[in-house]
Amino acid sequence: MKKALLVLFLIPLISLAGNDNFHIGARNSGMGNTGLTLADVWAIRYNQAALADISQIAVGISYESRFFTKSLGIQSFAFVLPTKSGTFGINYTGFGDNLYRETKLGLGYGMKLSDKFNIGIRLNYHSLRLGNNYGKANNLTFEIGFVAKPTKNLEIGFHLFNPSAVKLNDYQNEIIPVIMNLGISYKFSDKLRTNVEIEKDIEHPYSLKIGLEYLPLEYLYIRAGITTNPTMPTIGFGVVKNQFKIDFSSNFHPSLGITPALGMTYTF
Repeated sequence: MKKALLVLFLIPLISLAGNDNFHIGARNSGMGNTGLTLADVWAIRYNQAALADISQIAVGISYESRFFTKSLGIQSFAFVLPTKSGTFGINYTGFGDNLYRETKLGLGYGMKLSDKFNIGIRLNYHSLRLGNNYGKANNLTFEIGFVAKPTKNLEIGFHLFNPSAVKLNDYQNEIIPVIMNLGISYKFSDKLRTNVEIEKDIEHPYSLKIGLEYLPLEYLYIRAGITTNPTMPTIGFGVVKNQFKIDFSSNFHPSLGITPALGMTYTF
């Protein structure tokens, strides 16, 4: 009973709509939850257009422990496969436990239209299940994105999640959010990158997100960022060994506390 009450109390505080488009990947969360132009395995979530810049098969897993509460944990798996025509990706994300469980399974694709412009799309299957036979719901959504590269060091990304405003369930008007992201990424050098993005959920005020990634050593990344509404600073680091990489991050909610995240990726 205490466990159920905790979940019911925390879910409204962190503004979770049914089957929200959760942030995943410790690299991205360490950079203020930015990633519209990052060409890694987690592009399958942040912007499928960036998948087109991936040249090798890769797999990743991540886990985020929201406020150190097991019932609010987010688990994710991603796999990307480059081909001659573009890059395909698969992603599974799960949130919650046996009392309240959200899952999303998606298939994405990104392709190059030119050396300076990529497009991408993803199809999703959403599912929501309440424990003790209280019910379940499911539906399909899609998302689209692009990446433009006007100069060598500047990239512009745009992503739109659920543009058709699909509902999870008509009975309780359970809405899957419509979320737009627009941002830029600038590489000051091969060792320093910064991202600036604006996120707008049509049901909530916009959020400004800023992220920084620095490579002081060839095997070590240091990251920091901040998001608004609510204001949350983030930090993180990544360690690379051959094809294997481990990422860790943590963000700090002003009322609810710390959320650590751990991710691992392998590039074949």
